[in-house]
Amino acid sequence: MKKIPPPAPIPQPPTPPPGLAADVVASGLPVHPEDRIKLFSASQWEVFVHEWVDSLRDEYELVERCGGAGDMGRDVIATVKGGNGAWDNYQCKHYKESLKPTDIWVELGKLAYYTKRGDYTYPRRYRFIAPQGAGTKLSNLLKKADDLRDGLLKNWDEYCREGITNTEEVDCDAAMKAHIASLDFSIFEATPVLRIIDGHAKTRWHAARFGGGLPLRPAPLTPPVLPGATESVFVRELLRAYGDHLKQDVNDVDDLAARDDLREHFADSRVEFYSAESLRTFSRDTLPPGEFEKLQDEVHAGIKDDVRDVHVDGYRRVVAVVKTARILPLAAHPLHTRIHVRDRGGICHQLANDGKVRWVK
Repeated sequence: MKKIPPPAPIPQPPTPPPGLAADVVASGLPVHPEDRIKLFSASQWEVFVHEWVDSLRDEYELVERCGGAGDMGRDVIATVKGGNGAWDNYQCKHYKESLKPTDIWVELGKLAYYTKRGDYTYPRRYRFIAPQGAGTKLSNLLKKADDLRDGLLKNWDEYCREGITNTEEVDCDAAMKAHIASLDFSIFEATPVLRIIDGHAKTRWHAARFGGGLPLRPAPLTPPVLPGATESVFVRELLRAYGDHLKQDVNDVDDLAARDDLREHFADSRVEFYSAESLRTFSRDTLPPGEFEKLQDEVHAGIKDDVRDVHVDGYRRVVAVVKTARILPLAAHPLHTRIHVRDRGGICHQLANDGKVRWVK
């Protein structure tokens, strides 16, 4: 019996290349932070490390950047919380290649020289921070305190004698050798760059420096049953607006017992205020300082004409101004993808709370 041949595969057209996305055309393909930091200047690298170390506030009570002329071998210094003056040094090295022992001898020499002279105390920890990290030879050497000390003494004349300061040559005499012998050389380490990037990703600086968008925003705060001290000014402004509308004194929300519409407006306004306060906190945690204040300024600029306009009473002014705020174009602000409708009205009430907006003229 004649066998039937298997069916021949139908030729398929080649898979087309993926289409271009609008954001890729506008900004290019995303650059991984590990690659982006290699493009930093030495100064940008120090600022980046400062941002990361400053986020370690559970461990440190003060973080300072000392980089530049006269830093005495200290780039970023961090004072240990409750450590009786103990401090850690973060030495920033923005080199194209991984660090070698020859890259650190002068830094160890500076530490020995300035601590012997009494300019500062010996640190608790000393970390070398470099985009390419420590090479194998240095990494192994940093694990052997005695070999590291011996290496400094052996290389002193070549790297430290004329490299520590421009004002004098520093000899490794008997007194210096004795001082070096007394120092703890187990404090030195090189921190992996991926660990730094991971820590920096949790800071308010990361999105502004590397992009990638903002994290999801937590649910807004729920107003307490009774108004608190932080909202007292805007609450007073609302009550004045209601009084202007009713042509009577309104000293408390209980005075609105017969007006369900105003009581509802008051409750909604407090929800809006606390939503905007939540956005303020979110901005504080995810963006550099001042960004939320810039958003408030944008809203303020957008509602000023409505605030100045003629209205029947203060309550009608509030309604008109908040209505305008809800349609303002805010897409240029970095928070725009995380702004809720209630935040816009809430920012109006924040401005009233700060005395920048008055509902009753």
